[in-house]
Amino acid sequence: MVNQSSPMGFLLLGFSEHPGLEKILFVVVLISYLLTLGGNTLIILLSLLDPRLHSPMYFFLRNLAFLDLCFTTSFIPQMLVNLWGPEKTISFLGCSVQLFIFLSLGTTECILLAVMAFDRYVAVCQPLHYATIVHPRLCWQLASVAWVMGLVQSIVQTPPILRLPFCSHHQIDDFLCEVPSLIRLSCGDTTYNEIQLSVSTVVFVVVPLSLIFVSYGAIAWAVLRINSAVAWRKALRTCSSHLLVVTLFYSSVIAVYLQPKNPYAQERGKFCGLFYAVGTPSLNPLIYTLRNKEVRRALRRLLGKDAENSEN
Repeated sequence: MVNQSSPMGFLLLGFSEHPGLEKILFVVVLISYLLTLGGNTLIILLSLLDPRLHSPMYFFLRNLAFLDLCFTTSFIPQMLVNLWGPEKTISFLGCSVQLFIFLSLGTTECILLAVMAFDRYVAVCQPLHYATIVHPRLCWQLASVAWVMGLVQSIVQTPPILRLPFCSHHQIDDFLCEVPSLIRLSCGDTTYNEIQLSVSTVVFVVVPLSLIFVSYGAIAWAVLRINSAVAWRKALRTCSSHLLVVTLFYSSVIAVYLQPKNPYAQERGKFCGLFYAVGTPSLNPLIYTLRNKEVRRALRRLLGKDAENSEN
């Protein structure tokens, strides 16, 4: 059945109820997008060009950087247009593509962060067997699982959302086309879609987050048994960047997808969604470069500076 909304498209309300805020958000989003493009491209280039970064950790980091580039490019140009001018429409096809990519890459990132936690667990708890356990073939397999699962999730969930009978005003109270906002726009029965959203949230958000907790719980237990300050510092250096990225990502995801149904929570969720979609992809490369000596040294080598100079 063809959705009657397809000829008209939708109106993305975004932050139009705060017209003074839109110009400020335009500048913030533009700067964040430029940081995302520059920072993640730099990480991809460094991990490809520097032989010392040809390890599983940087293989997964390269996947994360590429994912963030695709993720933000799928909706930020449209968001910038909407924030700058009075035109806030998006075609039905554009909304469909945006929804499909957003679902697919968001799911992939949840799984990829869990895979990276497993990599950190092996690095800390099984350092002597790390190269044997996390071998290149396994890295490709785990990354492929993350990307394929994201694609499958989007293929399963996108069509039922787009087949919903949407209200005639076609106003999406959000800055992009995503599942919760499109469910709220529907004037029909959304029970199946809400159940589907709840199940997918458990499978692709709660389960990966639980696996991350298990990995870091095992890391903490292993370090506590050693009872060494040196071991603590080494574990902290190994895991701190990933743990900070996980905290920023999942706190914003939970605020968006596990919020109560009331107007205040919906408005707060819009800002949390903005941080999730725009903020975390721009912060990830900063976290991994500023807190990682190997990446900083690789950058120095790329710029032709002495790689062996001591860093403070």
